[in-house]
Amino acid sequence: MSDIQILLVVVVIILTILLVIVGVQVIFVMLDLRRAIKRLNSILEDSILGGGLIRPEKLTGVLEMFRKGKKMKDRGDTKFVGDTSKKK
Repeated sequence: MSDIQILLVVVVIILTILLVIVGVQVIFVMLDLRRAIKRLNSILEDSILGGGLIRPEKLTGVLEMFRKGKKMKDRGDTKFVGDTSKKK
C-alpha cells in the first residue's frame, strides 16, 4: 500500500472511533433528558392533583408571557374601557 492509502485508512479509523464516541454521548444526553422530563411530569402531576403549589392557570400565564415576548414589568400594563386612572 502506498503512503496515501495508509493515511486514508488511519483517518477513516480515527473518524469512526470519534463518531462512535459522539453517538454514545448523544444517547447519554437523550437518556438524561428523558429522566428530567419524567421528573418534571411527576412534579407537575403532584402539584396539580394535590391542589398545592402550582396552579395550571398560573403556569399557562407564564408560558403566554414568554410566547408573546412581554417583559415582567409590562405584564399589567393593559388599558381597560372606561379606565380613567393614570399610571405612575
